[in-house]
Amino acid sequence: MQGLLTVQRFGEKLRILRKQRGLSQRELAEALGYVSATAYISDFENGRRKPTLEFALKVSEYFGVPVDVLVKDELEVGE
Repeated sequence: MQGLLTVQRFGEKLRILRKQRGLSQRELAEALGYVSATAYISDFENGRRKPTLEFALKVSEYFGVPVDVLVKDELEVGE
């Protein structure tokens, strides 16, 4: 499980950021390099999958938010 982050609210924050940009799960998956991987994004948003550091960094870079905001449950994403 190397590189796996133990965060509880990552999926919630991912959903907020995705909706702020008006993206579907498919559009976000493709933007992050996961072609036709709607279920992949859904699994994160619904807490069925925990992010790896690599995935958290991709999301951080794409949305322009510090990775700390994504992985520290006590920090909020701007709404």
